[in-house]
Amino acid sequence: MAETIDAHHHLWRYSAEDYGWISPEMDVLRRNFVARDLDRELRAAGVDGSVVVQARQSVEETRWLLEVAAEDEAIRGIVGWLPLVSGELPGALREFADCSRLKGVRHVVQDEPDDNFILREDFNRGVAALLDTGLVYDILIHERHLPQAATFVGRHPEQVFVLDHLAKPRIRERILEPWCENLMRLAEHDNVFCKLSGLVTEADWGAWTLEDLRPYLDVALEAFGVERLMAGSDWPVCLLASGYGRWWDTLREWAADLDEADREKIFGLTAKRVYRLG
Repeated sequence: MAETIDAHHHLWRYSAEDYGWISPEMDVLRRNFVARDLDRELRAAGVDGSVVVQARQSVEETRWLLEVAAEDEAIRGIVGWLPLVSGELPGALREFADCSRLKGVRHVVQDEPDDNFILREDFNRGVAALLDTGLVYDILIHERHLPQAATFVGRHPEQVFVLDHLAKPRIRERILEPWCENLMRLAEHDNVFCKLSGLVTEADWGAWTLEDLRPYLDVALEAFGVERLMAGSDWPVCLLASGYGRWWDTLREWAADLDEADREKIFGLTAKRVYRLG
C-alpha cells in the first residue's frame, strides 16, 4: 500500500511578534508546535510522512525548518520562503542549492495589499529564477485572486505550481461561484496541482460537517482529477475547527467511493511525485 503523506502543515516556535496573524480568537495556536507534536499526530492518524510549509516570511525560518527536517525522518520536505522580489534572491538560491529537503517556495500573496501583486514584474522575475532549481512554487491566495493566478501561471508554463487550500472558497457562506468557474480556469494549466487542505477553517469552525465541504472537494476533483490533487492537513491551523485525526477521517470518508489506486494518488503518490519526496 502506498504511503500517506500530509502535503501541508506548519511548525513554529510561537511569539506574538513573529505571528501577528494569530488573533485573540485563535488562542489555541498561541504556543509552540514542534516536531514531536507533529510525530504524535502523524502516528495517531496513520500518516507516514509530511511536507512542512513556511508560516513566516523569513530566510531564518527556512533554515530552521531544514534543521528540523534533518532530524525527523517523517518530514520528507519543506516549502520555505526566499526573497523572491529582492536582489538577495541569487545569494539565497546559492545558499540552499544543496539542501535536498527544500522542495519548494511560498510567498504569502493573500496578505499583500495589492490584489495584482502576483502579476508584478519583480515577483515574476523571482519565480522565473526558480525554474532551473527544480523548486515548486506554492500559491497562497484568496478566491478573489484566482483570475490573476491563472494569468500568472500562464507566464511560467514550465514551472510546477501547487495551489494551497483550494484558494480558500467561501464555505461558511455556501457560495460556489465565481470560485468554481475561476478554479476550473486555473486548472486548465496542467502545470498546476492542488492541495485538499485548509477547508475547515473556511467553514463554520464549530458546526461544519463533511456535507458542507463536499461540494468544494467535488469541484476540486472535477477540475484537477486525482493525478493533480494531494491531501494536506494545514495543522496546526486546522485546530481552530478540527482535530488532526478528524480531518483525515473526513477526507477519507469523502474519498471512500474512489478506487484504491485513485485514493493512493490523492493521499500520497501525487505529493511524492510533485515534491520529489524520498
